[in-house]
Amino acid sequence: MKKVILVTGASSGLGLATANALAAGGHTVYGTTRDIKRIKDVSFKPLQMDVTDDVSVNAAIDTIIKAEGKIDVLVNNAGNGITGPLYAMPVEFAKKQFEVNFFGVVRVSSAVLPGMIEKKQGLVINIGSLAGLFGLPYQGLYCASKFAIEGYSESLRMELKNTGVKVTVVNPGDFKTDFTGNREKAPFPLKNDSLQKEFEAAVAAMEKDENKGANPEKLGAKICKIVATTNPKHNYLVGAMDQTIAVTLKAILPGSLFVKLMDDHYGIK
Repeated sequence: MKKVILVTGASSGLGLATANALAAGGHTVYGTTRDIKRIKDVSFKPLQMDVTDDVSVNAAIDTIIKAEGKIDVLVNNAGNGITGPLYAMPVEFAKKQFEVNFFGVVRVSSAVLPGMIEKKQGLVINIGSLAGLFGLPYQGLYCASKFAIEGYSESLRMELKNTGVKVTVVNPGDFKTDFTGNREKAPFPLKNDSLQKEFEAAVAAMEKDENKGANPEKLGAKICKIVATTNPKHNYLVGAMDQTIAVTLKAILPGSLFVKLMDDHYGIK
């Protein structure tokens, strides 16, 4: 059955691939961005929305409802990345990270969900991350924002149990997108050569993983399957096996051994 779908953060990367894939599947898709000029030559309907602004979010939702009468599926994809040392992180960086990655999800969901509840059907797909299931060095703010999505989604799922509205989280690994180049880097503030070398090694490792990551179309195809599923799972891990297996390893290995594996990968001696 063809559905009306809203995808946030659809100007590039995973959001663009997802919106294109859903539109190719015959759905009516609205893809949002803060700057509408960034979306060109697409098969879905571009829509301006800033997920950090209540007025912008409500205006975009009203536009869709007036045109379509409903929103069947919400894909909360809009996000950004900030890297830097947590041990000297200014609070404003944390606020900036959460404003998009977490509060943006809350803001858009709260604008869409009452309509879904009224119609007794709907699906919310929150784009989390493997980094929302285990911590990564020097990506602590990003991890924390994605961990928050896990807790939010679990609680929301319970609250919506008897409404007909489903909630699922997609946890991508590394994908080759503009996310790497757009990541904001907090300055290294300490005069400590060994810690600075660890920081630089960890950032280099994460960028290497991302640059050899999977094609975003893989995620788009997966979300199309989820949209077509009557009873979606609570979580979907999407990415290379050597990354998704880390979730299982964290569950079965002693904590110290799992941390050692992560430290080795990111160059922390």
